[in-house]
Amino acid sequence: MANSSVRFKRIVLKLTGEALQGQKKFGIDPGVTRSIAEEIAEIAALGVQVAVVIGGGNIFRGLQASDQGIDRATADYMGMLATVINAMALQDALERSGVATRVLSAIEMRQLTEPYIRRRAIRHLEKGRVVILAAGTGSPYFTTDTAAALRANEISADAVLKATKVDGVFESDPEKNPDAKRFDEINYMEVVKRQLKVMDATAVTLCMENNIPIVVFNLLKPGSLKRVATGEKIGTLVH
Repeated sequence: MANSSVRFKRIVLKLTGEALQGQKKFGIDPGVTRSIAEEIAEIAALGVQVAVVIGGGNIFRGLQASDQGIDRATADYMGMLATVINAMALQDALERSGVATRVLSAIEMRQLTEPYIRRRAIRHLEKGRVVILAAGTGSPYFTTDTAAALRANEISADAVLKATKVDGVFESDPEKNPDAKRFDEINYMEVVKRQLKVMDATAVTLCMENNIPIVVFNLLKPGSLKRVATGEKIGTLVH
């Protein structure tokens, strides 16, 4: 049962593949992955039901590969396989932290993962297991942002938590413009109209149509995930 201090009882945490690579230019940094796992373990211990959707950009980017001549659908499927590698790495780190974890993949690979079945995912969450959702939606032409929004709707999540390396949503890229204004709150349509780089438009629209808030926060700051889960106002709330 969730702690009374918890704001969101069930969440979808959207992680980029790059979150696992740390300062490396490619691949997975085991130390960084353990640190992320410890942050997830902390909120799971509070009773928060956690589903994680993870990208694969630290290993393979389908869109970039298609720009270089690989068929777009093929490139996207290759990117989905990269998310499975990341999911397995995160599962290992979580289990080393004492957290029961299941990887559910939208593409069946029985020796490695369970197939994604909505009711199975919900049941794992109800039993207190962290569920890592791999292979995006299982279809090409959709990002893992869209997968996060879709799964959040399917499992009736209270929020999508979008982990980034900046402190929320800004009017322009804060790495290029140090004076860029950060929004404490912003509505879905404003994000779409201004083409703010929160999540892709399909993901934002899916959340808007079903009134699922998106919290964009800086994962690089220790303790930030717990602060979001317990209702502290950090980052940007899209609603």
